[in-house]
Amino acid sequence: MTVDSTALASARFPLLELLHPRGATRLLVATIVVAVVFGAVARSWMGWPLWATVAAGLVLLLIPASVKWRSDLRRYGPALTVLGALLLLQGFHGIEHLAQFFQNHVLGLNLRASNGLLSPANAEWVHFIWNWGVLLTIVALLVSGHLRNIAGYALLVWTTAHTFEHSYLMIRHLQVLDELKAMGISGITAQGLPGILGQDGWFARSDVTQGTFLCRIPWLTVANRLDIHFGWNAGELALLVLAAHKTLRPMKPRRLVAPRLGRLPAGGGVR
Repeated sequence: MTVDSTALASARFPLLELLHPRGATRLLVATIVVAVVFGAVARSWMGWPLWATVAAGLVLLLIPASVKWRSDLRRYGPALTVLGALLLLQGFHGIEHLAQFFQNHVLGLNLRASNGLLSPANAEWVHFIWNWGVLLTIVALLVSGHLRNIAGYALLVWTTAHTFEHSYLMIRHLQVLDELKAMGISGITAQGLPGILGQDGWFARSDVTQGTFLCRIPWLTVANRLDIHFGWNAGELALLVLAAHKTLRPMKPRRLVAPRLGRLPAGGGVR
């Protein structure tokens, strides 16, 4: 597998080289400072909720990100630019799940209150669109010749299963909304329903899985939805980083081995 740039191939840590902001470093630092100051002012003096200040900060960060990605497009080509953007976006997505995990397990908030940093984005249709977008991006990278390694194919399987879980959740979400509408009930959300895995999920309730080894795996059938999706995203991010590393790392030259000499005839060497 060859990469699109000799700069990446010669770097000691090509993954860090791909993610480095380079010419946008000063702009990135300045944007972070502005975002933090603006967020503090908006929270203290304007009464903005946390999610609004975080959203504003992310919008500001799109400025240095667009500068970097434009530079990457010229330097590395479209495929590696998309790979770098996917790594960054999934990293931010992982922070959101980490925040939810912290809110629930450290701060002791209930599941409904553990909405992360962008609470309005914790909606079924957002998860559905996001995961399908990630899956299609990974497929496109594989088709382009990137991520073709063991970790990359494991990533494809993992992301497909994760997306299938969110597709199931989306179908259940729409079904419950239709049932509530048919009963004339309004003002009740169908967000946070159990999926395939975890407590009250399909594996835990289905006649197909009852009595099988699947129901004897504690985390698979009793973990809450927040922990299930924290695990989904942690595994997905880890596989993405590993697959990208294996794609970008320089090819090591094979060690040359001198041919073995045959046994010399008895009584001396070459005459």
